[in-house]
Amino acid sequence: MRRHFILALTVIAVVAAAVAAPAAAAGSFAQPQTQTHPQSQEQAQAQAQPQTAIQTQNDTPTCDYPIGVTDATGETITIDEAPDSVVALQASDAQTMVEIGAADRLDGLPYSPATSELDRGDRANVGDGWDVDHEQVIAADPDLVLAANATNEDDIETLREEAGLTVYHFSEAESIDDVRQNVFRTGELVGECEGAQDTVDWMDDQLEVVDAALEDADRPLAYYAMPDGWTAGSNTFVHDVLTTAGLENVAEEAGIEGYRDINSETVVDEDPEWIIYPDDANDEPPIPDALQATTAAEQDNVVAVNANQLNQPAPHVVSAVVSIVEEIHPEAYEEASAELESSPAANDSGTDGDGSDDADGGDSIPGFGVPAAIGAALAALAMIGARTRLR
Repeated sequence: MRRHFILALTVIAVVAAAVAAPAAAAGSFAQPQTQTHPQSQEQAQAQAQPQTAIQTQNDTPTCDYPIGVTDATGETITIDEAPDSVVALQASDAQTMVEIGAADRLDGLPYSPATSELDRGDRANVGDGWDVDHEQVIAADPDLVLAANATNEDDIETLREEAGLTVYHFSEAESIDDVRQNVFRTGELVGECEGAQDTVDWMDDQLEVVDAALEDADRPLAYYAMPDGWTAGSNTFVHDVLTTAGLENVAEEAGIEGYRDINSETVVDEDPEWIIYPDDANDEPPIPDALQATTAAEQDNVVAVNANQLNQPAPHVVSAVVSIVEEIHPEAYEEASAELESSPAANDSGTDGDGSDDADGGDSIPGFGVPAAIGAALAALAMIGARTRLR
């Protein structure tokens, strides 16, 4: 789905320029590179509560200013108008900004492995994926700073108290729906509600195909293998990815919540049929020899998933869901995809009034054309093996 700029008295050239502008801004970024280590579970934070125009749980984003909103630190911030300059402290913040069409306002981001494939240009380097460079953030003089939940609260306090910056700290994403809400919230904060809605619609379109493919499918048991024996239990969005992809999670069966290490004997006792792991371009998946006794290992049911998609609370997390389903239920997914693409509803929503295609393809996210898709593929092939915490 793309935004339509239809103005009754506007000539075709002006319409074409208006449509191209958001895509050009977003298309300058390729798929970010891998980060594999999960962000630590923060202690329970205050849920965001509406103050003026924003609702905590949104069906649609609302860009009405001024807005007041309480973030995960319990701080209430007020934004009088859409910001012209935004700094993203984490890779997922930057990725979401790009995907909703707000790259032109992104003036700073972390120079980490997860952003190495972005067209950073002259944007400020505000960190390395671990530590925030306060001086660089302050020098950028942004109207708004976006901070994913992995950001240390001490960094947020410093930027607020010493520099007087407006910082929004996101609550921890524990599900795909939380990611949706973060996309909406980002759109509301930066004045890009239409782009946020388009992005969430794209996410939902992908999941509609998944739901159709899994309608009559079994739900095999799977183990999510991370480096150093870690895994993702319940109350994590990675767990939600697994269950949305039609899998039962070994970690949940073992009573694990959040991101924790898991004993190999426990995994063997549960005997998963599949092993899923984030592909960070290491030579070997992070699967210990002890797990060779599982059904998954014996049958070579091991699936590598793009770690950048799977480990970041950003829109492309649904791409991780799709890749898992394509591996485990390939025929069902192909059939469901073909049926939905050929349905009258899909044809109606996927074309403009003149019958031309309104999207680059079924898997294209708003603002990402063919060049960005190629960049994403190259980034996936070039992913390095540095383990960094989840953004």
